Amino acid sequence: MNDHQPRNLSLPTPGCFADPDRSGLTATDVFDGMTEHLFYTLGKLAPSASRHDLYMALSYAVRDRLMTRYLAGIEAIAANPKRIVAYLSAEFLIGPQLGNNLLMLGIQEEAAEALKQFGINDIEEILDVEEEPGLGNGGLGRLAACFLESLATLEIPATGYGIRYEFGIFDQLIRDGWQVEITDKWLKAGWPWEIPHPDQACFVGFGGHTESYRDHQGAYRVRWIPAEHAIGVPHDVPVLGYRVNTCDRLRLWRADATESFDFYAFNSGDYYGAVEEKVGSETLCKVLYPNDGTAKGRQLRLKQQHFFVSCSLQDMIRSLDARGIPIQEFPDHWAVQLNDTHPSIAVAELMRLLLDDKHLEWEAAWAITTACLSYTNHTLLPEALEKWGLDLFGSLLPRHLELIFEINRRFLQQVRLRHPGNEGVLRRLSIIDETGEKAVRMAHLATIASHHVNGVAALHSDLVKQELFPEFANHWPDKFTNVTNGVTPRRWLALANPQLSALLNETIGDGWVRNLEELRQLERYADDGGFLENWGATKLSVKRHLTHYIHRHTGVLVDPASMFDVQVKRIHEYKRQHLNALQVIAQYLRIKNGLADGQAPRTVIFGGKAAPGYAMAKLIIRFINGIADVVNADPDMDGRLRVIFLADYNVKLGERVYPSADLSEQISTAGLEASGTGNMKFMMNGALTIGTLDGANVEIREEVGDDNFFLFGRTTEGIARLREEGYRPWDHIDASPELRETLNLIEYGHFSNGDTELFRPLLENLIGHDPFFVLADFKAYLEAQEAVSKAWNDRPLWNRMSLLNTARSGKFSSDRSIRDYAERIWRAETFPVTITCQIDEAQVKGRQLPAPQ
Repeated sequence: MNDHQPRNLSLPTPGCFADPDRSGLTATDVFDGMTEHLFYTLGKLAPSASRHDLYMALSYAVRDRLMTRYLAGIEAIAANPKRIVAYLSAEFLIGPQLGNNLLMLGIQEEAAEALKQFGINDIEEILDVEEEPGLGNGGLGRLAACFLESLATLEIPATGYGIRYEFGIFDQLIRDGWQVEITDKWLKAGWPWEIPHPDQACFVGFGGHTESYRDHQGAYRVRWIPAEHAIGVPHDVPVLGYRVNTCDRLRLWRADATESFDFYAFNSGDYYGAVEEKVGSETLCKVLYPNDGTAKGRQLRLKQQHFFVSCSLQDMIRSLDARGIPIQEFPDHWAVQLNDTHPSIAVAELMRLLLDDKHLEWEAAWAITTACLSYTNHTLLPEALEKWGLDLFGSLLPRHLELIFEINRRFLQQVRLRHPGNEGVLRRLSIIDETGEKAVRMAHLATIASHHVNGVAALHSDLVKQELFPEFANHWPDKFTNVTNGVTPRRWLALANPQLSALLNETIGDGWVRNLEELRQLERYADDGGFLENWGATKLSVKRHLTHYIHRHTGVLVDPASMFDVQVKRIHEYKRQHLNALQVIAQYLRIKNGLADGQAPRTVIFGGKAAPGYAMAKLIIRFINGIADVVNADPDMDGRLRVIFLADYNVKLGERVYPSADLSEQISTAGLEASGTGNMKFMMNGALTIGTLDGANVEIREEVGDDNFFLFGRTTEGIARLREEGYRPWDHIDASPELRETLNLIEYGHFSNGDTELFRPLLENLIGHDPFFVLADFKAYLEAQEAVSKAWNDRPLWNRMSLLNTARSGKFSSDRSIRDYAERIWRAETFPVTITCQIDEAQVKGRQLPAPQ
């Protein structure tokens, strides 16, 4: 048992917010809490408890310990109001909660000791039971989760607002090499981490019409008469900071119908009609990102966004009303961050609430709106910058469209004063896109109304100003800024990589967990041969765990001593998984042709999901699996090359993969990746990066040094020149016999069982116009991979480079990102929560119970 108690954590005194017996942090306390929840909450006796029962009991016992801090924080804010950060995001990919909360509380060993009394000798048996909440798609949602954890760790009051998706992102199966999507039923066995608050529900309207009237003072007003309503019921998930008492929250909204059952329709024989309203309302939170390829899908997406944004803003206003704070002070108490364009309807909704419900005048309402809103842009891709057709928008949100027209009118009047007679500037800056089908440009709306607009890496932020919004940047040069993304070292190093964490703690102490810059102390061991050997042995030990996972789930045996060359992220053409696949074929051909001298033995690992409607991305998955089938069955590849596609990539699997990687593939087309966060997780765990000068790769290379980064490919400027000059993919094929042979092998059906048509769309895409310049960078990519092999074959050198990657990863902590936001954008201050008491150091009771069946 670990006698060390977490820094600044304390138990409540009698009369505080919880029973001290449900807040203790010893193994005995945890065991008692589990026993109580097994009996009273789950209705089970310990001898008959299953592993799932024990997971639920331990989770409830841990949640009890979060509640003390959670409620203390709410009471402290009520007594001494502070500015709270409201982080609005359509995604929160929070990952498994039990292991993370044990780490936050500092009771991993105590929980393991408690489980032994139930016959469980390895806590991983219980942690593996947990279903991961499918509340996000990729980097955007995981970033939001890292930010919430850092906000709590830095003791900044915050609430994350999102949707409680019943099914979330799909589960991915691979059948015959193809991605198959199945429903992600993450709630099917219950989820112990949420606390529903039906008493704090909100009403949200859709459709209908508006009408004008004069109030009792004769002022002109507008009221919206919606045609339908939904009820938003909040479910709170406590988010505890690392070894502090601050426990922020993630508030997720579930949609209910205003009337769940129509007795008249049922008694008339219309059984579907009896529940039609319930089904329609609950559809709002059924699934993350419904396919927007149909009119119904687009309508549902817009309804989802308005639903959670309206609920969240109503919740903020209600909190002010409850504390007697005037609405005019809204910006003093809430800093509202729009995480990409999904929540940007907040501009119009906040104006509606202030004008129509609070009866403020336009200037006062606009001043409040612009003082509290800020917007993070996450993409330069035009298709990802949301636009909504006026017909759809007006039919669903008629009052909001009126307000957007008025916001646009007033804004364009300012533009005319700066650019008289320049209709081109007006068209480019207008919130309403009038080219083709008229549409509302949500990024423009968010930019106009926000006091700050930030990109998420230095390069990306420059491109936002120079290419995406140059006129806006000229109009408001001080509005645009940069906050480079970061990831939490607690989950992605301390929790995911206990072997490396133990080595770090033993070598430089554990201060790095809260201050990642302390990893710089490792640099003094960069030339210590014995330490470097230990460093490499630690990595090998971690890789063995992933090796077992791969064999268990794919049947393929891989050598943990081979280089683990990893590309795991959302499947998209601009991320260029197909470039990686082409280099695998080239490596395969070199081995077959006897030209592979000095080529490092590799296990090339892919993982990621393709959007269900994205045909080319799904074909790339099939392509990778076709290559894997051939390579892994060829005896010439034994000990030299293996290809693995890990199905259903998520946070839980990421915790296995990031610590095991030797080489991190960050090979997107320059200028298209906003930042990336996987690149940071790999670096933090000692992987070396091969990549283009794109997104945060630029800053990673600056931090780690040119000699510890494998750079290749055209720059953003080089890509722009290729476009201007008229890019011809065939020029690169003609200049490279190796590339031609690689493409010929695909064309002849070598990786598709002789089917020459299967990968034809992919080949035609590459040879015809190659929109992401895969063939243009192929030669440089292979040369960089040769440098990788050379470095790998010098193991002391590789271990040194690996160590320096970890040592210099401090900048990429989400703690640094949150400090940047708090100081430069939110003006949010720390607010430590203090709970004074005496911790009971009772020893573990010696009770033994039989193992679960």
